[in-house]
Amino acid sequence: MVPEERLDQIRARFEFLEARMAEGAGGGDLAALGREYAELRPVVEAIAHYRALHAERDEVERLRTDPEMRELVEEEAARIATELPEAEHAVQLALLPKDAADERSAILEIRAGTGGEEAALFAADLARMYQRHAEARGWRFEVVEAAQTELGGYRELVAEVSGKGVFAALKFESGVHRVQRVPETESGGRIHTSAATVAVLPEAEEVEIDIPASDIRIDTMRASGAGGQHVNTTDSAVRITHLPTGIVVTSSEKSQHQNRARAMQVLRARLYDRERASSEAARAAARKGQVGSGDRSERIRTYNFPQGRLTDHRIGLTLYKLDQVMQGDLDDVISALGLADQAARLAELDP
Repeated sequence: MVPEERLDQIRARFEFLEARMAEGAGGGDLAALGREYAELRPVVEAIAHYRALHAERDEVERLRTDPEMRELVEEEAARIATELPEAEHAVQLALLPKDAADERSAILEIRAGTGGEEAALFAADLARMYQRHAEARGWRFEVVEAAQTELGGYRELVAEVSGKGVFAALKFESGVHRVQRVPETESGGRIHTSAATVAVLPEAEEVEIDIPASDIRIDTMRASGAGGQHVNTTDSAVRITHLPTGIVVTSSEKSQHQNRARAMQVLRARLYDRERASSEAARAAARKGQVGSGDRSERIRTYNFPQGRLTDHRIGLTLYKLDQVMQGDLDDVISALGLADQAARLAELDP
């Protein structure tokens, strides 16, 4: 049941914002009011539809006593009985707390795990999968830093994925991805299992994560190395060490200025992610069910190439379209994970 008092509060807040904007609040206030107004508008529309159906149901009940209206009333009663639960569900979804980071761009980090060269090649396959998915959605995918192997795999890759709603779409990709296939380096045709770890971090603004100059050490170094270890070959790679946490970030852009800006961007994202993780821990622990713990050591998915099968272990999803998935067609996976998360959060609302 949707709490009526909560709906009244939202409606009152929406009317207040409408009045303040009509008065012409100044500068930044108007922008902030506009953002909140835009966020509340679909919620208020869902509430209005839900309440209109309730009013229609009450009117139908009143008209049931009129013999001449009986046939029409029964038709209307059947329609309302179908639409009302859907409207209530829509309101419940609209009332779910929004993740403030959902609309942001993201930092994507992929690291080879167990499996040696095959793990590095799988990490490269994952990087291409996400790049193709990003391009299909009109997002920008830019490599910040990559340590490449002689066979073209990645020991590590850090990329910025820019666009609206990137973090909302990719946030459930964090965790251990396992692959089962016959490696190109395997002459006996035996299936090997290896893994890569993916981390998706929301980008943070400077105003959110203030990093004092005294907290960082910046080293400049040559990025070119034996064995093609870096994708972007430059003489001025930058390494930034965050002294309080020991986090180390590198960037190999075309200029030292770009390097520093990129590395600071990744460092802010990692520090912001740490803050989010600690504030979310207690709430996540209290959940009745959830898509994933967010633990980077959690095995979340298996890619079985011989059977063309993808399995997401958190929600029991199995798809026999691995070729399409590796080409960037992640929509079915992302949609299923989002729906599972919605269901888990709705379950939290139950007493």
